[in-house]
Amino acid sequence: MNSSEPAPEPAPLIVVTGATGNIGRCLVGRLLADGAAVRALTRDPARAALPDGAEVLRADLTGSADLAPLLAGADALFLNLAAGGGQAVTALVDAAVAAGVRRIVLNSSMAVTDTAADDSNHIARMHADVERTVRDSGLEWTFVRGSNYSTNTLAWAPSIRATGVVREAHPGAQGTPVHEADLADVAAVALLDRSGAHLRQAYRVTGPEVLTTAQQVAEIGRAIGRQTQVEQISEEVAAEAMAGPHLPLEAARELVRLFGAMVDAPAFPLSDAVERVTGRPGRTYAEWARDHVADFS
Repeated sequence: MNSSEPAPEPAPLIVVTGATGNIGRCLVGRLLADGAAVRALTRDPARAALPDGAEVLRADLTGSADLAPLLAGADALFLNLAAGGGQAVTALVDAAVAAGVRRIVLNSSMAVTDTAADDSNHIARMHADVERTVRDSGLEWTFVRGSNYSTNTLAWAPSIRATGVVREAHPGAQGTPVHEADLADVAAVALLDRSGAHLRQAYRVTGPEVLTTAQQVAEIGRAIGRQTQVEQISEEVAAEAMAGPHLPLEAARELVRLFGAMVDAPAFPLSDAVERVTGRPGRTYAEWARDHVADFS
């Protein structure tokens, strides 16, 4: 290199929380492919199986460990509420400010409407609280508000493998399922953006089509080459099956009622955010099903 030429800029260091989750794993690979340095946080590095080139660090974000070493020297942070919950996110944001991190990209939810309605919806309230924390930090931010995650339908895998039957309260509920790779791609663009075009943007990210629950189940059947169908059950039975350690029963009932309202129209209108941000159309649910054949077979 000619001595008069400026030295190339060092690769940005991006910290990824939830790095072994559905979105996080895709994001780590995408960032590495784009030339970024990646510090991937996970509870169990020995089992992470992340791509070569990622710096994989153990991080139990639900504990009281010092977070400073996880963020030292980082340019940007990808935050995922699923990696540790609201309190963990608050601690990470505080640590990011202290460490001099410049930017946060938050994996949020389209349930957030920026209206008073957010206070009456469990999912919206959780994510709106975290968005508020990030906004108040003074750091650069971008929110990736995903719609119906296609990966949520992995909950059908055991019953599809066993019987080919999915039991749901509202087979006609309409959704706009979004591929985890599209959410990761939008996040990667925002994390690596040098122009500032994506700062202070709350992207509402959907898949490219509206599909009912029954149509999604049928797409899985086509992908795996087996007959699949939906058996309708009561709302209460559906809520009880959905509830668990991270989703209280009342919140599950709220979700099931929301799915009922989606029989008439999807809760989230279609968005072209994937194409606007990444320059290519979003992946279809059929593509997602083909990518996950092993999960349903």
